[in-house]
Amino acid sequence: MFRRQFLLNLPALGALGAARPALASAPAFPRAGKPVRILVGFAAGGGTDTAARMVAQKLTDTFGQPVIVENRPGSGGIIATQAVAKAASDGYTLLMMAAADSIQPAVRAKLPYALPKDFSPISLVVSGAYVLVIHPSVPAKNVRELIAIARSKPGSLNYATSGIGSSAHLASELFNSLAKVKTIHVPYKGVSQGVVGVATGEADMIFASVTAAQPLIKAGRLRPIAMSTAKRSALMPDMPTLHESGVPGYDRTGWYGMMGPANLPREVLMKLNAAIRRAVETPEMKAAFFKQGLEVETNTPEEFTEMIRREVEHNIKLAREAGIKPQ
Repeated sequence: MFRRQFLLNLPALGALGAARPALASAPAFPRAGKPVRILVGFAAGGGTDTAARMVAQKLTDTFGQPVIVENRPGSGGIIATQAVAKAASDGYTLLMMAAADSIQPAVRAKLPYALPKDFSPISLVVSGAYVLVIHPSVPAKNVRELIAIARSKPGSLNYATSGIGSSAHLASELFNSLAKVKTIHVPYKGVSQGVVGVATGEADMIFASVTAAQPLIKAGRLRPIAMSTAKRSALMPDMPTLHESGVPGYDRTGWYGMMGPANLPREVLMKLNAAIRRAVETPEMKAAFFKQGLEVETNTPEEFTEMIRREVEHNIKLAREAGIKPQ
């Protein structure tokens, strides 16, 4: 009986055997002659662009074919982000996402996409602490003294940013909220202008990247008093954090990560994740990013997805509490 049933099943077994070559012949990723594009929503030369190009060069070496960076600046990064959301889910169009992108849902009334739902987050790449710097004329040597001044004279201190809804804006409003103080917003056209504004005494303080502030700190034109991360940063290891300086719970960082369109095939998603992590987690790349004021920090697609979700929710809540109305 068993032999008869086995013989009856031979055609089905043959069909399964015939299917195997089709599965094995599925196109490898990336295919030869088909470049991978990394879109950047900001101009060439900026932090997002620099990070993207550093990663692209390493991925080119890994894949043995071009991984190119394409700048599509405009609308605070929305143009490039939307293009990736609409791209084919094949892994050949990616986005170098910045922390600022997670602020957009908080300050834009309508977005042509939803974060992170319309994307396949691949991995965080790097993160960087902000340093809180003040003009030397401000009579505060540390955060506690700064808070005391702000509380004694509400509205007497102001803070510079790179614009309404920028990372520095929300970092400053988080400080206002947790420290229970009121400082006044002075928006500039860019972070470098804001840093110079504080150095010249036009504004009292700013949350700036270490690389943007460091030259003026060394020149004695800015006084650093705290780092924005929950734990001390290797970028300025002797500088205390806001959390340990009288603002418990303060934690704010800048970061860059890689995303693709929604529904990337799992095999492609994990191959990109592994390639990116292998590219940046080398002594050479860690040192190169460190010079840019950034520390290599990677994670899994699931972890990055959850991180983006938390950031978006936190930014929406913070903007609402600060009275920042979506435009």
